Amino acid sequence: MSVRLKLFIGPAVPLPAPPEVLDALVSASVTSASADAPGVFQLVFELDQRSPLNLLFLVSGGASIPLVRVVIAAQVNGRETVLIDGVSTNHALSAGESPGTTRLTVTGEDLSRVLDYIELPDLRYPAMPDFARVALIVAKYAFLGIIPKVIPSILLDVPLPTGTIPQQQGTDLKYIQKLADDVGYIFMMQPGPAVGMSFAYWGPDLRVGEVQPALSFDMDAHRNVESATGSVDTQKAKLPIVVIQNPETKVPIPIPAVANPVLNPPLGLVPPIPLQVERITGSAKHNPVQAALIGMAKATRSQVGYSKVSGKVNPLRYGRLLEPHKLVGLQGAGPAYDGLHYVEKVTTSFSEGDVSQDFELTRNGVLSTVPKVAA
Repeated sequence: MSVRLKLFIGPAVPLPAPPEVLDALVSASVTSASADAPGVFQLVFELDQRSPLNLLFLVSGGASIPLVRVVIAAQVNGRETVLIDGVSTNHALSAGESPGTTRLTVTGEDLSRVLDYIELPDLRYPAMPDFARVALIVAKYAFLGIIPKVIPSILLDVPLPTGTIPQQQGTDLKYIQKLADDVGYIFMMQPGPAVGMSFAYWGPDLRVGEVQPALSFDMDAHRNVESATGSVDTQKAKLPIVVIQNPETKVPIPIPAVANPVLNPPLGLVPPIPLQVERITGSAKHNPVQAALIGMAKATRSQVGYSKVSGKVNPLRYGRLLEPHKLVGLQGAGPAYDGLHYVEKVTTSFSEGDVSQDFELTRNGVLSTVPKVAA
């Protein structure tokens, strides 16, 4: 089994890094994006003080350029995965371990960072529903290989130009995130599948689909998980309350919302009991069906992370890289945590020809709903 790191760097267009750059690379780490945070990366180089890599990132003169694109991919057992497509945000120099050398540390974020550069507070979108606005905003970044993956929300009402004209608030990123939060959606960058491509996903927090091979803990020769720790947060679950208004009497009507079983199927046999009530503001302007669907989407988000498993997997023993935002089986961790989980976040680390992954799995209950997971 083998692992190979691939690095692409360039001003706006990423090109394969030359061999001398890869030779200078000491370590690399990539943390996948989540609904609440962008993907981030860090590259550490050991350089001769006259290395051209200093000029590549323009740190020797203390200058910086607006857009240095960095793509990190990995090939494990012939299977290539794009881990992140982003831009560098910070460069730091320190003394190297050997005399006459320096350490260059480059950190950055995924391409959602580019959407946060410029604020356009006066931009208006006449007669456009929310999902159309998101698609139009993202389309501006096609030159970076960003492809909109927009799922229409249930709020299909089109504002009439004679009434209200939607106006952008803040940067492209902040406005897209606000539109997502209004309907219980999420927004994140999904790198790949090819180098130079990324999907800008705006839609429901789907926790269904392909199930990856099982992570095995305490399974003797079949073990591929080096460590694992489970926890249950009994205070996290909330019961969203949607308040609608009777158009004739103007009397507010509170409606409890439950999680959507289609978006967030029960992966745990015993679900959480909501101990808190969360009132959803701004729901009175919607009809009962729209308000209920928004409440279901937000109730789904409130159960995320109720049951959590954190650990470290060896990709060489696992046979592939663990991919975030997909389902995975877990076995050997005990009755409370065995079964199917959602891969919330993965940090992939490379050093001296070795690779390891720290993972965070979540699900909406304890005890398994399936008798066995696929190996």
